[in-house]
Amino acid sequence: MKVAAGPHSEYEPMAEINITPLTDVFLVLLIIFMVTTPLIMTSGLKIKMPRTQALPALTERDIIIAVTSDERYFVNNVETPKDRLGDYLKELKPGGKLVVVQADKNLTHGLVVSVLDTAKAAGADKLAIATEPIKVGR
Repeated sequence: MKVAAGPHSEYEPMAEINITPLTDVFLVLLIIFMVTTPLIMTSGLKIKMPRTQALPALTERDIIIAVTSDERYFVNNVETPKDRLGDYLKELKPGGKLVVVQADKNLTHGLVVSVLDTAKAAGADKLAIATEPIKVGR
């Protein structure tokens, strides 16, 4: 049996640990956790809608869209057919004005979103949903 002389003999044990495979495993685990954590955190959450304590002050320039429980539409107290709502809002030039949607609490969420979408398509850039204030001390 021949033993090679010198510092790089083939029979000498390795003095360094190769951590490249370990690093690869940790990077894969990190990516898996980054992808799955948002999915785990948001599933099954019960959401209670917030109540408002302070309502924004409205001005005469603001546009108020009211929707009654029987789905009648009013823009600044003027009854407007649903199919004319977008055209009527375009005539009022809502850009730069606050458009407030006052919807009956028994209406569906989809209907309120539809009204907000119509206002956005008509040029509104500031949208709000009117709410009832919290009654303090009663």
